[in-house]
Amino acid sequence: MSHSDFLFGHDNSATQPAEPEPVASFQQPWKVLVIDDDESIHQITTLVLRGFSFENRPIELLHAFSGREAYAMLQQQTDIAVAIVDVVMETNHAGLDLVKSIRADLKQHQIRLILRTGQPGEAPEESVIRDYDINDYKNKTEVTAIKLKTLLYSALRSYRDICIIDSNKKGLEKIIASTVSFLECESLTEFASNILAQAAHLLGLEHQQIYCCAATGDPKQHQLSLDIIAATGHDTSLEKVLPLDVVEKLTKVHQLKQSYQGEDYFVGFFTTSRGLENLLYVSKDSKFDQVDHHLLSYFASNIAVAYENIRLRELIKESQRELSYILGEAVEKRSKETGSHVKRVANFSFLLAQQYGLSAYDAEKIKLASPLHDVGKIAIPDHILNKPGKHDPEEWDIMRQHAEIGYQILQKSQNEILQQGAVIAYEHHERWDGNGYPRGLKGEDIHIAGRITALADVFDALASERCYKPAWPMPKVLQYLADEKGKQFDPMLVDILLSQVDAFLAIRDAFPDQMD
Repeated sequence: MSHSDFLFGHDNSATQPAEPEPVASFQQPWKVLVIDDDESIHQITTLVLRGFSFENRPIELLHAFSGREAYAMLQQQTDIAVAIVDVVMETNHAGLDLVKSIRADLKQHQIRLILRTGQPGEAPEESVIRDYDINDYKNKTEVTAIKLKTLLYSALRSYRDICIIDSNKKGLEKIIASTVSFLECESLTEFASNILAQAAHLLGLEHQQIYCCAATGDPKQHQLSLDIIAATGHDTSLEKVLPLDVVEKLTKVHQLKQSYQGEDYFVGFFTTSRGLENLLYVSKDSKFDQVDHHLLSYFASNIAVAYENIRLRELIKESQRELSYILGEAVEKRSKETGSHVKRVANFSFLLAQQYGLSAYDAEKIKLASPLHDVGKIAIPDHILNKPGKHDPEEWDIMRQHAEIGYQILQKSQNEILQQGAVIAYEHHERWDGNGYPRGLKGEDIHIAGRITALADVFDALASERCYKPAWPMPKVLQYLADEKGKQFDPMLVDILLSQVDAFLAIRDAFPDQMD
């Protein structure tokens, strides 16, 4: 169509030089696409909008001279904020067809679409507004310079608000996903690592500073004691001292007892139902917007709930560990042996389980249950249990009963640690070659927990002094294990132990026998 069909409506301000608004050059521009087959329309639009900015962000004008060209451009650039679309171009309804394609085919619902026509008869206003997903409809003759700017302010404001809503929606989806991730954490270390990963994912951060700190002690005290459970950023680690400026910000928030929002940082303050105070510090190299602050506030609240759950879970796990040790030690003391044996067996078993390839959860379960391997000895008479010499056949039959007795004691429990303990008690005297007891199981028919504990128990028993024997020298112990590979013990487990002897010896040295 001819440019004589359109010149901006008469407006005195159009002939006056516009005062350029201040523009922050570091801000990403708003992309505005002008779609018209008349080159003069592009020139006039460019002239009128020179120096235009919204919220200190300039605009970047993009130009297309047909519906097909505009469609191709929109396929490539999905961050265009506003499109000003002519109706009549290569066809009488090219602009209307493009609007349909943008919404239906490209699925771009954020972009604001403004129809502008010099031939209103080709596209009656009422039917167009009713039937097409557009945001405004203007006759070219009524669009003055001021009205064009007003139109653009309104469209950009609408686009901004839609983007904020969409960003909030995506952010909340990430928070919900992170909550699931937190609930799956098995340890405080894993939880702390998750916080950093999820916080970075939430805000699109990579190398910025993120500290997660737990404020310990009496919440009524004004003195702040920080225990850094996770940290990342510029040359930070748990061993390093927090930067002074970060400590000052954390201290201020701790005193205020509420979260604080800075331009380029956020400090979240949250307490658990048990009164534990926690702080989350996040900073980045550019300004946080309001959406970032809102999402971090919600995120911090989720952390509080998840953190308390992790702490309670660890407390329960620690209680289970202590109870297993206490019960195991009680049995060992009946055998005139030291309680350190069960701790060493637990840690040997854990290392073997890890190196064998079991999951962290299963390895931890074996560690907690293995101290119960000889719990059945509680029913063995003292004169047999503590006999310094060799047992006669009748005594040996009684002694062997401890495996099944231990199983019977533990197997009725619904607690998964005690259930694992029942399996270990029942099967840790089975042999890989099938010549063990009480059931003569063979090879992989023996539960992996039983195979692991069997090797850990014998390794420690041979290297330790007992009432019926002195401690063997380590070369003799290792030779015995090598000789029994594939006979008494799982060959793969023996290979693991022999290849990492130093790690096992370090465990032995960490839990020495305390002789009375």
